[in-house]
Amino acid sequence: MTQPERNNDAVDNRKQGRRGKSKGRVVDLDALLEVQALLGDESCDRDLLIEHLHKIQDKFGHLAAAHLAALAQEMRLSMTEVYEVASFYHHFDVVREGETAPAALTVRVCDSVSCEMAGSEDLIGSLEAALGDGVRVQRVPCVGRCDKAPVAVIDQYTVDNASTASVTSALDAGHRAQPMPQDSIDFDAYRGAGGYRLYDRLLAGDIDGEAIVDALEGTQLRGLGGAGFPVGRKWRILRNQPAPRLCAVNIDEGEPGTFKDRFYMLSDPHRFLEGLLIASRVIGIDSFYIYVRGEYPSVLQVVKQAVDELAGKSGYALPHIEMRRGAGAYICGEESALIESIEGKRGMPRLRPPYVAQAGLFGRPTLEQNCESLFWIRDVIEKGSEWFDSQGRNGRKGLRSFSVSGRVNKPGVHLAPAGITIKELIEEYCGGMLDGHRFYGYLPGGASGGILPASLGDIPLDFDTLQEFGCFIGSAAVVVLSDQDSARQAALNSLRFFAHESCGQCTPCRVGCEKAVSIMEGDDWDIEQLSDLSEVMIDASICGLGQAAPNPILSVIKYFPHELGIEGQQ
Repeated sequence: MTQPERNNDAVDNRKQGRRGKSKGRVVDLDALLEVQALLGDESCDRDLLIEHLHKIQDKFGHLAAAHLAALAQEMRLSMTEVYEVASFYHHFDVVREGETAPAALTVRVCDSVSCEMAGSEDLIGSLEAALGDGVRVQRVPCVGRCDKAPVAVIDQYTVDNASTASVTSALDAGHRAQPMPQDSIDFDAYRGAGGYRLYDRLLAGDIDGEAIVDALEGTQLRGLGGAGFPVGRKWRILRNQPAPRLCAVNIDEGEPGTFKDRFYMLSDPHRFLEGLLIASRVIGIDSFYIYVRGEYPSVLQVVKQAVDELAGKSGYALPHIEMRRGAGAYICGEESALIESIEGKRGMPRLRPPYVAQAGLFGRPTLEQNCESLFWIRDVIEKGSEWFDSQGRNGRKGLRSFSVSGRVNKPGVHLAPAGITIKELIEEYCGGMLDGHRFYGYLPGGASGGILPASLGDIPLDFDTLQEFGCFIGSAAVVVLSDQDSARQAALNSLRFFAHESCGQCTPCRVGCEKAVSIMEGDDWDIEQLSDLSEVMIDASICGLGQAAPNPILSVIKYFPHELGIEGQQ
């Protein structure tokens, strides 16, 4: 049974009145009617739980116990199932019986490393004093706009380079929703510039799927969500799996410092969709689930609009495509946690094997691909692997999209040769350091990628070049520190983030991150204890969050010992 058929059956069940009953709770009639009105004729399949929680949160600003009980009845779920999911995700404000609902209006201020460097702590204090009790000021992890730090968010409206004055002005003006971007390339413009011609060739048989997989295997295109698994090899593995095959597209970039996916999806969504269609045809994928970060309402709008354009104008028989909205959980960037979230569950990583290519979404073989990896498929095939691989520098091959923030004149997404050094990136693409700032250090791969000093600024930035230094490039989220910053503070900020975002499933990560923060907040670091903690977290954590969390700690101990008052090595 295909996913659309299963959803239609669920709608029929609701229309016929075959709803479950709540277990151990009397459902409030008014709440039930409100939830039913929100859901309308939509399916109540289990995997849509998070989508329906979003509807309630969007309407009422929080999740009241009465509405959760009503939703549980409508979806024929236990209260435990609904509560455990609702309380897992940071974007949901769960208000239990007897608790006071939060203020009707919330201003969220990012406190991750780039925003902290830009003054988010002062902004939070100033807003709390200026706005009073009627508005909740909430510190939140990275919202994916690190090039515009510090950032504040009012409902879904973003205030870039925020100040107390600009946030107050936005509140007074009633800004609540992000305006639709005006510079996205639409279907007609994309088609007119040669878009979808490669897919047309594939449909016509002028090029076959085997040739495309061969071409991808012959290039250096790798997964660009952070793990770096070769795209061609992944496609080959999925082609050999039994049908039906599914695909989960990851647009949930939550690594502090990264925002490249937002940039590409807002500017050229049809290039991504052509890659998606090619993958569907070459691999034989029946359904796509596009998982968009909850902080990216504009991306959700633009991609939805592009899918509608494609369906209405192209004449193609499209695969089944569903959009899913994340709810604020960094852990859902991990492939199996993302799949759990799409299935309407807590985003907790699965133990492997089986791997998602064998048993992923709904137990079916699943291609999980970062949106940028699909974005480059057309260019790599049309221009050839030689073109792509020739773009590298310092012995490396290909192109990388660097999300650069921090103390540079031109932060933003910079498409540069793989293997470029941080010094070259700053001078050639970022307009140099800010006036009055001297290059001091950098995070080459976001909060989890470690921290390196300026003296190691000539290392080629690419997959597999930073491991010997205790770092990695991941999604190429580069944060540049100056002599006015502290690597120790950047590491503490990173560990606070990991402690906040740990899913709690495994003890090494859950307890290790919190313990590390408590030690790092002291005047003197207990180096021996931090080193022991790091070793256990790296060796015993289930997924990459806990395994990579110690990288900033170990980097500071090794490369910035003067900040700790100890001797180190470099």
